Amino acid sequence: MNSRIGWSELPASVRSGIEEILGGPVVEAATQSGGFSPGSADRVRLASGRRAFVKAVSADVNATSATLHRREAAITASLPPALPMPRLLGTYDDGTWVALALTDVDGRHPREPWQEDELGVVLHTLAEVARVELPAGLDLPLYQDSLRGAFMGWEKLQRRPMEGLDPWALVNLAELVALARAGVECLAGTSLVHGDLRTDNILLTGGPGGDTGGSRAVLVDWPWAAVGAFWVDALSVLINVKSLDPDSRPERFLDSHPAFSGVPAAAINGVLAGFAGYFMDMSRRPDSPGMPTLRAFQRKQADALVGWLKLRLDTP
Repeated sequence: MNSRIGWSELPASVRSGIEEILGGPVVEAATQSGGFSPGSADRVRLASGRRAFVKAVSADVNATSATLHRREAAITASLPPALPMPRLLGTYDDGTWVALALTDVDGRHPREPWQEDELGVVLHTLAEVARVELPAGLDLPLYQDSLRGAFMGWEKLQRRPMEGLDPWALVNLAELVALARAGVECLAGTSLVHGDLRTDNILLTGGPGGDTGGSRAVLVDWPWAAVGAFWVDALSVLINVKSLDPDSRPERFLDSHPAFSGVPAAAINGVLAGFAGYFMDMSRRPDSPGMPTLRAFQRKQADALVGWLKLRLDTP
């Protein structure tokens, strides 16, 4: 994860703009860790006692991050209020700096590596989110269209081989290409998809300390939201489980949890193959500005998924 700038390091004009949105001066700010954005992420308290969460980034540091902040603001404002997510309080945008003010969530990220009780809370929440009826006219992309290019990673690796590729993946490259091509169509559906779930985009609330009794999961950071299959966010969480602990065996959740009810094994394999190829291909690219740890994280995810596919496909 990246080292962040804090509230005090934001330009005075940005801080003033956010304080105008919130209705008073910020007297305390606590920088939050995690994520890959080169911007700020602070839980703030106003002189009135009001609390909020503020995130800001400069397009001069990373233009893509600024675009994602704008997209997140639009999406957050349009999603149903019943969803377990922060609500948008306002946006500051001067053309270079983009900042979002959101309702504060008094919670903590799941522990790493994942703990079974916390994983159960998150999967339960995702099963509920998948059943939420989306309003007519909601302007979100189809998830299969969003990832169609990304799922061509193994094809790119065929055309331009990569040093250090797992020998198993090299031998089974044609099968991985075919699986990923089929997998992208398995992303289709009618449910809301967050599209980027891992520990740093999830907060657990309601349970003191490590106790999950009465806990619920709140999903944060929504720029990648789409409409797709009801189970793909839950699978993304299991990918995160596997990435943080390659020796973990999340298969039983696939076989028994309602979040995956009725999903064919072939669909799971196809989506895992698509993400594995995407992360592997991305990991060899130059560092993104302001995000020096992203490529190593993508390679870690790719290696974990290749190992998982080896077990699932049971091929030599």
